[in-house]
Amino acid sequence: VSPGESVHETVKGECYLRVGDESRRLNFAQRRELEFDRGSEPFDGTPVQATTAELDPEQIEAYRSRIGAATPEKMLEARDLVSRTGRLTVAAWLLFALRPQSLYPSAYVRILRYAGEERGVGAGMTLLEGRDVRCEGSIPEQIDEAARVIDEWMPRVEALAADGKFHSRSIIPRDAWLEGLVNAVLHRSYSMAGDHIRVEIFPNRVEIESPGRFPGLVNPDSPLKISRYARNPRIVRVCSDLGISRELGEGIKRIFEEMRSKGLTDPVYQQSSGSVRLVLSSANALPREVLEDLPKQALGVLDAMRLENRPLGTGEIVSLTGLTRPTVLRHLRRLQANSIVIWEGQSQSDPRASWRLA
Repeated sequence: VSPGESVHETVKGECYLRVGDESRRLNFAQRRELEFDRGSEPFDGTPVQATTAELDPEQIEAYRSRIGAATPEKMLEARDLVSRTGRLTVAAWLLFALRPQSLYPSAYVRILRYAGEERGVGAGMTLLEGRDVRCEGSIPEQIDEAARVIDEWMPRVEALAADGKFHSRSIIPRDAWLEGLVNAVLHRSYSMAGDHIRVEIFPNRVEIESPGRFPGLVNPDSPLKISRYARNPRIVRVCSDLGISRELGEGIKRIFEEMRSKGLTDPVYQQSSGSVRLVLSSANALPREVLEDLPKQALGVLDAMRLENRPLGTGEIVSLTGLTRPTVLRHLRRLQANSIVIWEGQSQSDPRASWRLA
């Protein structure tokens, strides 16, 4: 639960979530999810009514070979993908079944693209024709297919690149939305049947929503302070072996770094009673009045510094932008006056002096 929230049970055994002055009764799925997050056996380790014959032999063999297991059975045991009684777990099914949705119909990623900045309703709905797809299959297959579709549907703009020329790029950095997608698939609550992951693409932002709240006493208003947590440790371990994730607890930090390096506003996390939504906006991090006041070349200098994302000497910035040294210095001082960049050095003649983003 988050700060300002608490959980208590009535004498009748019903469980409530206390939010401020309001008590919200939790249904069975929400109560069970709370029990998983409180430290009982993770849901991805619970047995399923299925056999190894229903798993995809190609995916099983590829993973067995990757980790060097002698047999598929040894591979499943080595990653705790079978229970103590030898039954397949939820993780094994979601990772390697020919069609996991036969047991977990909501275990898929839905991608939607809108023409407007709002969803709209009824006749005013802005969902584009043919831009609503469901990516099914195993977890690795879902991620691969969803990434392909998002890449294809993401709006693009012309922006300054490292070579000083304008090139087409997506409105949201690929590494940022891909990290958000992977986090959603790996850490969603698979015990909450009836809901799926949604990736909604708008002309000015991307929203990724997944079932399940942040675990424990987590404040979504301070996402960079969220400690590493794996709701589905078996799924995360296998995906780490496959190179899909890195098990380093750096996902949220990486999303922030990618957005900031492109000069975009910080990611926003919103938490409801049963889900977490990540909003990645294409809005520039600078206030509108500052943007309107800065010359285009000054913004080009700023973009070059953001792309490098490290302290730069004046000469390096000259090389990156193709502008003359006096022009670069004039723009740097203007950015400095707006507290956008900082100059660091012992004196004006210091050869090690550099400029960095504030």
